[in-house]
Amino acid sequence: MKVESWLFLGGVFFFTPVAIVYGMMVNWQEWVGFLALFMLSGLSIMVGFYLHFTARRVGYRPEDRVDGEIHENAGAIGMFSPWSWWPLVLGLAAAIGFAGLALGFWVTYIGIGLLTVALTGWVYEYSRGDHAH
Repeated sequence: MKVESWLFLGGVFFFTPVAIVYGMMVNWQEWVGFLALFMLSGLSIMVGFYLHFTARRVGYRPEDRVDGEIHENAGAIGMFSPWSWWPLVLGLAAAIGFAGLALGFWVTYIGIGLLTVALTGWVYEYSRGDHAH
């Protein structure tokens, strides 16, 4: 993860000067552009430091070592539930919530209610039913 952390931390040295130059080119009148670039620089710092601290805690991965072998990354990486319908319901809830911004604010309340149900169902999917642990 050291390469990734330095890649993101190096983005700060690109995005900050670009934001300053962009701000000077628009005479600091167009707020969205240079502020978005400054926020991108801040996000680059946050992700870079997170990856840096994670790399120090976890240690070197096979991709970080010169003598790393392909077979060292074999095996299960995480737990995924391919039969789960909750991500689909969660995406539908987000779509309804964002549609509420265009259609009417009352639609957003429906999206928030469905979002609460979908998130609760996804979190507790393995607590009850056939796949309980």
